[in-house]
Amino acid sequence: ALLAAIVLLVNLPIVAMIFNSFTPTAEILAGGRLLPEALSLANYRYLTERTPFWTYFGNSFAIALGGTALGIVAAALAGYSLSRYRSAGATVYSRLLLLVQMFPLILTLIPLFILFRNLGLVNTRTSVILLYTVLHLPFATWMFKAFFDAIPRELEEAAMIDGATRFAAFWRVILRLSGPGIAAVTIFSFLFSYNEYLIASIFLRDEEKMTIPVGIQMFMQQYQTDW
Repeated sequence: ALLAAIVLLVNLPIVAMIFNSFTPTAEILAGGRLLPEALSLANYRYLTERTPFWTYFGNSFAIALGGTALGIVAAALAGYSLSRYRSAGATVYSRLLLLVQMFPLILTLIPLFILFRNLGLVNTRTSVILLYTVLHLPFATWMFKAFFDAIPRELEEAAMIDGATRFAAFWRVILRLSGPGIAAVTIFSFLFSYNEYLIASIFLRDEEKMTIPVGIQMFMQQYQTDW
């Protein structure tokens, strides 16, 4: 009972948001009630018929999926090389990953915007997908390295003795045993890409290309907010 009460308290803003979605705007502005007097689907009809919300949703999903897929491929290969190949170059590279992760993103936005403008990638999903991939790549690489370190080398060595190439052993043995790691990195990368606002607001200018975090600000006008 205590845990249930704590869960309800922690998630109260989400519960209120769900109930507000079934509450007419006038009743929301009147305030004073958590539960609506009568459930209404007017807000959902308004959202579907008069706003491009589902376009925002499709853009967010496509961009998050693209950034996650590219990041998983690059991070898995980089994490495997850091885990299996010990050298001075790999050590320097691993340290640089940490430095890149600590570098403030906002300092790179102006040169990145100039670069992508010269390449004709501003106001395209490609630019945002590439930036999202790079941003969560250091964390994802270190996560994969940690999971690969826990897998005995003897397993892939046995596969190579049986005739598998290094890549085949990586694909058929190492990745198959790294399911929890892949799931953790996928969830982190997807949520980061789906929720990110700053980069999307700078590089996506047309309304039909906006993601949900950027497009939803259109509901906040100068004199009122369409809750």
